[in-house]
Amino acid sequence: MTDTNLVRFRAAVAGALAHLESRRQEVNDLNVFPVADGDTGDNMALTLRAVLDELDRLLSTDGDRTIDEIGREEIVQSVARAALLGARGNSGVILSQLIRGAAEELVSRPGQLIDATLVGAALANAADRAYSSVRDPAEGTILTVAREMAHQIATDVAHSPENPRLGPSTEPGEQDRAIADALERAVAAGQDSVKRGPELLAALREAGVVDAGGYGLTILFAGLVAALRGDAPPDLDHHAPARITHPQHSSATYRFCTNFAVTGSGLVPSRYIEPLEKLGDAVLVVGDATTLKVHLHTDRPELATGIFEGAGEVSRLDVADMRLQVAERDERLGGAPDGEHHATGGSGDEAASDDVEADRCGAVAVVSGDGVRDMFRELGVHTIDGGPTLNPSTYDLLAAIHEVPAEEVVVLTNSPNVIMAAEHAARLSDKQVLVAPTTSQQAGLAAAVALAPDRPMEENARALADALARVRTGAVAPAARDDAQGRFKRGEAVGFVEEEVLAWGDPRATLEAVMRALADGSDGGLEPELISVLAGDSAPLALGELDGMVNGSIELELRQGGQPAYWWLLAAE
Repeated sequence: MTDTNLVRFRAAVAGALAHLESRRQEVNDLNVFPVADGDTGDNMALTLRAVLDELDRLLSTDGDRTIDEIGREEIVQSVARAALLGARGNSGVILSQLIRGAAEELVSRPGQLIDATLVGAALANAADRAYSSVRDPAEGTILTVAREMAHQIATDVAHSPENPRLGPSTEPGEQDRAIADALERAVAAGQDSVKRGPELLAALREAGVVDAGGYGLTILFAGLVAALRGDAPPDLDHHAPARITHPQHSSATYRFCTNFAVTGSGLVPSRYIEPLEKLGDAVLVVGDATTLKVHLHTDRPELATGIFEGAGEVSRLDVADMRLQVAERDERLGGAPDGEHHATGGSGDEAASDDVEADRCGAVAVVSGDGVRDMFRELGVHTIDGGPTLNPSTYDLLAAIHEVPAEEVVVLTNSPNVIMAAEHAARLSDKQVLVAPTTSQQAGLAAAVALAPDRPMEENARALADALARVRTGAVAPAARDDAQGRFKRGEAVGFVEEEVLAWGDPRATLEAVMRALADGSDGGLEPELISVLAGDSAPLALGELDGMVNGSIELELRQGGQPAYWWLLAAE
């Protein structure tokens, strides 16, 4: 923060964020404490992004006023609250407390221009607040790194005559250089602290890594130095990813990294820690009497939010599936040791961007079958395994929504059974979510083709509706039981067009009947140009045997879907 205007302050924060984003995947691949999740870099970047967004909001109305004209206290409170509400994950919440602690120290010195002395005091207060936010602070983590960086600045100020107190006549460039010099020495101390982390924390030593959060903090400050100087950031060592993914720590038993905000009055953070610890671990409850941010690892997010019933309004619920993150990190690092690609949301694909400023509108689809999953991936859609019956829970869906790197997300339900759970997840999510009530996987694929990541959700919703209006679906499956009307026996083929039973009996004859019905058009509509067929796991006919089942004017696209419940899924377009 400087005393000219918010533009300089924003530029410094933007530089810190840009450098963190450029190396966030490296940070993601390090994390093993307090649990081996895979989004520490993402969470720190998203927390800092919330600060930058708040500064942009302030600039839209106060950009021409100096910081002291606006009021440091107003800016600090605004920025600290933005960091708190935007915090995600254990690392993000701790980073929000570092930001709040630094901001509190800055606002306590009205009229004092920021110099090395004030920067050191701010960082020391930041470390104190972060330590106090953690129930059992562990050394070797981001907490240690922050404290030792603050100690380095304090030592420099005490022992170096080259740290003059800056005054009103100090030029902005001179002030930026003085702050950058102090922070560069702090970054060097932080890097040494990061390297010593494995000596202090067994989980890091066993995994052969340094602390992800501490490393992320040094990256952030290196970016800040670069922005202040208008030059390249100080060099930082690169660190290899974890060689194990499940350290012996109790959090490995919990599935969901759960974050939410609570707004009300008379809130006391310490009051909620014990009941939350009964549901999981890695519990953090930070904030003030009107706003809390809660983080924990648990299998029952709904019980965690239930603790605050009557105390305040729960919002910004954010749930990440840590087991999925670990599995995807293992898969990605096994195929790409340099960690260039980051798979999220169950998709495992390279379409997921490494840039936090990702697509405007993303999508997640509920799938069953390896081939179907791969087809959605080819279209850039993240996936969640719905199992044989396509029936994920609300929190499975919420975790998948969280993993899509976009703030607008379309959920392709692909089954009538999923729609209600998806709508509930949409209400709980802190993202803007559109539930597209696709009732089959083949319809979901047709919808996915129409989606564009650079379009706003409203336009994608119209494109999706248009695509579904042009699609007619069919399916052939083995009967699960004898028909009450005596039409077919258990295990015989049953053919559907949309939801209506059309044919039954022999698999080939039944499939031909469904294809003919789809080829004839729907309700007097035009004859389709294409019929797609997805063969299931145990389809009784090979794909090559399906050629010639429709007339030559209609293209037949045959793919292996691998779905367990249906022999064939069909879509006519």
